[in-house]
Amino acid sequence: MSEDRDRRLPTGEPARAATAEIAVGPQESGRRLTLTFEAFWATHAGKWLAYAYLHTGGREAAREVARAAYERLRRVWPHALRQASVEAYAWAVLKEEVMEWLYDRRQPTALTGTAAFAVVTHALLRECQQQFAMLESQLGLYAAISRLPERQCDVIVLRHVIGYGDAQIAALLGVDEVTVRSYASRGRRKLAAALGIDQG
Repeated sequence: MSEDRDRRLPTGEPARAATAEIAVGPQESGRRLTLTFEAFWATHAGKWLAYAYLHTGGREAAREVARAAYERLRRVWPHALRQASVEAYAWAVLKEEVMEWLYDRRQPTALTGTAAFAVVTHALLRECQQQFAMLESQLGLYAAISRLPERQCDVIVLRHVIGYGDAQIAALLGVDEVTVRSYASRGRRKLAAALGIDQG
């Protein structure tokens, strides 16, 4: 399935990229591509592994998904570098690999069942003490977060579990920081409404 996706990606090199390769030589150009890819992956690998773990529910499964994302992204790295946002393109690759893994195994996301998901709850409880002070069970909040619209759920998880800052989240989602804060705010309001909590 991933090979089919990769075949759909554009393969033509722009003239300036071809000129640059001739100027430095194909070997040097390849070395630079490898270095930029490895630097990018080193920056994100740990956090992406955590994201895969949240959805698959197992360490080995998370490593499998992360490896698949790594290999796919490495194969199309020159194409990724030509995108408006490398981070957003790479994030889409990771999410597709997670969704494909879940689909192939006919299983839903393990988001609400993974132990690491408790971090979201604790962070939200600290951030919104008044709104969530009356919550007796975390299970209601788990389910409510998993039902948020995709972007709002992503922001909550990326902020409170994975540990990305708003600027990094904005780059991953291909939006600005104001939009990230808006998603977070709307997500908190929807959680409060879903749990029947008066925000005052």
